[in-house]
Amino acid sequence: MQCDLLDVYAVEEAMQGIEDIYHCAAIVSFDPRKKEAMLHFNPESTVNVVNQALVQDIRKLVHVSSIAALGRTGDPKKEMDEEAEWEDSKYNSAYALSKYLAEMEVWRGMGEGLNAVIVNPGIILGATSGHDLSAALMKMVYREFPFYSKGVTSWVAATDVVNAMVTLMNSNTEAERFIVSSGNFSYKEILTQMADALQKKRPRFAASDWMTSIGWRISALLRTLGVNTLVTRETARNANSFSFYNNQKLINAFPGFAYTPLPATIDVMARSFENYHVRK
Repeated sequence: MQCDLLDVYAVEEAMQGIEDIYHCAAIVSFDPRKKEAMLHFNPESTVNVVNQALVQDIRKLVHVSSIAALGRTGDPKKEMDEEAEWEDSKYNSAYALSKYLAEMEVWRGMGEGLNAVIVNPGIILGATSGHDLSAALMKMVYREFPFYSKGVTSWVAATDVVNAMVTLMNSNTEAERFIVSSGNFSYKEILTQMADALQKKRPRFAASDWMTSIGWRISALLRTLGVNTLVTRETARNANSFSFYNNQKLINAFPGFAYTPLPATIDVMARSFENYHVRK
């Protein structure tokens, strides 16, 4: 059923008789125009879900957070793990802050007796028919955009995130969080694999800091004219930063869990993109 998670009574009705909750809902955006909505919805919707989970004594909650909620310091030598503590930094986006605040509500619920676990996925890649990041990256590569950003971050297949969530839901693990990541890869590596999967020219030129700086300013101007663009000040900054994440905790806790090789995921993405965006 559809439910407005900001409506306490609607959440109460939707959760009647429910035993297990996967809380996946959130606004995911780096558009400055959506900042206030994101900072309101992401934490407040989680407040309502957590409170009703406590009231209705649900069996278990799995909350989808993000590696962004771990915070970024801009230190390329620092590998982040589940013990990372949030630090205010210019490298943290409004989305990151909203997910951090939402995650804090889940920890608050655990302190009040809620059985819950948290997953912190890297950038999620998967088949899509919409206009999310996966589709946007594929579209850029399909058009043979020649530039790539220099940064490194964590990436993961959508199917692996789901498998991790189900594994944790069916386990006895509680009051823990887990980074869900296939590994740390550069944007150049990911975009190159996408180009190969689409049989397009690989990106060839590294975008310098001044180029990305000009790029997000032009994009900001375009947004005032009603044009939606992927590039913002936050995405430009993050795409050129080096952020490394340790994925060993989940693997060590569940030895039977295995990640899908990213080339296989990207191949599925390419076929999906061709079906929905090229052939139509």
